[in-house]
Amino acid sequence: MTPPLGAELVDRSPSAGDVTLFGHWICPYSVRVSFALAQRGIVHDVVDVPPTAARPRGFVVPTEFVEHSPRGEIPMVRIGADYRADSLPILDWLEESFDGRSLLPADEVGRALVRDRTVWIDAHVFAPMIGIYYGTDETRIADASTSLAAGLAAMGEWLEESPWLAGQEPTVAEAAVIPVYVRLDALRRLGFAGPVDPRVAEHITRCTALAGWNAVAWTDEQSSDFVGRFERYRAARRAQSQG
Repeated sequence: MTPPLGAELVDRSPSAGDVTLFGHWICPYSVRVSFALAQRGIVHDVVDVPPTAARPRGFVVPTEFVEHSPRGEIPMVRIGADYRADSLPILDWLEESFDGRSLLPADEVGRALVRDRTVWIDAHVFAPMIGIYYGTDETRIADASTSLAAGLAAMGEWLEESPWLAGQEPTVAEAAVIPVYVRLDALRRLGFAGPVDPRVAEHITRCTALAGWNAVAWTDEQSSDFVGRFERYRAARRAQSQG
């Protein structure tokens, strides 16, 4: 792998310079792809397509997105005339389509480790994160909070072995977990009460120095917007259950 902070992108596809991300800052899956594009130095356009639950009234979904996103979900990426949807397949596709700064090790053993840990993050860190902010029952929010803290603690064990989640340099595993780090303060406001493993806290600090972080870090306004949306969601769901 080349150094994560400064390698140049080498285009090895005739149409690879024509890259567009269809996504939105509030979607954690879009954040994964935004981080990877920026971290790899891939110049791209962005078409803002809010997730269904966050679309303002009257929002017109681009025809191109409707035609090429199989489930109508973000993120979707276009490279030239080709399209991919779903964050993890997109990350693999970017690795196949571009040389230069990579987020996968060169050796197969290293690649297998990255992919295993990325899938693990999906199940044991991403899932409880989503359980927290979509939670409407205090017990379920608390359970999700406990599960998220446990997932972060397990990641801490990995970080005992190396400074990054799957080796000596940032990988797709970092892209997979970055949305959790970006919204950690907002998660606290929505009920995450668990500890953050000190090794993970140090990892978060390292991640904030990466080129990809600047592309996805939330402002205070975005964090408050996110929290407000889910506070209103919870209030509406609780009102429905009581009515």
